[in-house]
Amino acid sequence: MQTTVSTESRKWSEADREWMRRALELAGRGSGLVSPSPLVGCVIVDSDGHLAGEGFYVYENLKHAETLALEQAGRRARGGTAYVSLEPHAHHSRTPPCTDALINARVKRVVAAIEDPNPKVSGRGFAHLREAGIETVTGLMADEARRQNEKYIHYMLTGQPFVHLKLACSLDGKIATRTGDSRWVAGEESRARAHDLRHEYDAILVGTGTALTDNPLLTDRSGRPRRRPLVRVLLDERLQLGPNSKLALTAQEAPVLVFTSKETDESAAAKLSMRGVEVFRIDGGSRNLRAVLEELGRRSLQSILLEGGGKIAGAFVDAGFINKATFFIAPIIIGGRGAPSAIVGEGAERMADALRLRDVEVMPRGEDIEITGYLKRRKG
Repeated sequence: MQTTVSTESRKWSEADREWMRRALELAGRGSGLVSPSPLVGCVIVDSDGHLAGEGFYVYENLKHAETLALEQAGRRARGGTAYVSLEPHAHHSRTPPCTDALINARVKRVVAAIEDPNPKVSGRGFAHLREAGIETVTGLMADEARRQNEKYIHYMLTGQPFVHLKLACSLDGKIATRTGDSRWVAGEESRARAHDLRHEYDAILVGTGTALTDNPLLTDRSGRPRRRPLVRVLLDERLQLGPNSKLALTAQEAPVLVFTSKETDESAAAKLSMRGVEVFRIDGGSRNLRAVLEELGRRSLQSILLEGGGKIAGAFVDAGFINKATFFIAPIIIGGRGAPSAIVGEGAERMADALRLRDVEVMPRGEDIEITGYLKRRKG
C-alpha cells in the first residue's frame, strides 16, 4: 500500500513541474465559470511520459477535470500519472467521485498540488486513492495553487467572501477632485484591468457616495463569459438610492442587494423592491459589515471586489476585513483639502500600526502603476 509523500521528502522532477504548471494553466480557464466551486485542472501523462489527456472544470459541465482528462486519455491512462491542481473528491455530489474514475482508469500515480479545504472532500480523496494502492503525492506548486483558488479557500474556511479592495488614486492619494469629479483618475489600461478583475469576482460592493455621485452600472465589461451575473452590492445607511438609478433600473438583469438600517423609510424600500432590488434592513445597518459578509456568504458568494469610496474602504480596513488590495496609481497630483482620499476611517495611530502588504506585485498599466498585495494582519 502506497503512502502520501510530502514535498519535504521528495524532489520534484522538471517534468513534474511542467505538467503541474499545465494543470494550473488549464484550471485558470474556468475563471468566471466555476463559482461557487473551485478552479480545477488535470493532466494525464502516460507511462512513457507523454501527454495523454487534459481537462478543466466548468460548473455547468457535469464532468470534472479528472473525468474529462481520463476520457481523452482512454487506455493510455493505465499505469500513468494524473496531475491535478486540487485534491480529487471521493463523495457523490453533482458528479460521481473523481477518485473512482482515477481508480477505474488504473493510473499508477496521482500528483495533487493542494488539499481541498471543503470538509466533504478534505483528505478523503487522498485516503481513497491510497486505499486503492495509488501513489498519492501532494505539495507540488502548492503556493501557486493556493493563490489560484484563494477565494474558494477563504470562503470554505470562513463562510465569508474573500474581499479584494480595488482603488484608483492620484500620487497624493486622492480619488476625486474637491468638486467630486472622479472621471477618470486612472488611464484606459488601468480601467481595462479593473474590468478583468470584476470578471474574477462574484460581487462588487460600493457605498452610497459612489452610487449617488457616479450613478454607475457596476457591470463586468471584460467581454469574457461568466456563469452568473456580477452581483451589485450597495451599503446605503439612509437608503438614498433612487428607483430611477441605473442600479435599480437594471436589477432585473443582474442582482442588486442593498444593505441599510432598520430605521429607514419602508416606502423607499418598497419602491426599490418593485424594481427588483433586494433590500436588507439589518441590525446596525450597513455599518454592520460582519452581518453584510455573512449574508453574502449564505448566498454562496465567494468573493467581493470592493470599489469604494473612501469611507467604505476605510470601514473595511478598520474592521480587518480586507484580504487583498490593488491600487492603480496615476501620475497626477489633485491636491485640495476637500478632495476625497482613497482610505478614510479611523486609520492607524502610529506608523507601527499601519497595515502593510506582503507578496507585493508592481505592474505598469500605461502611464499608471498597479500595486497589488495581501494585507498583513496587525498583532492581536
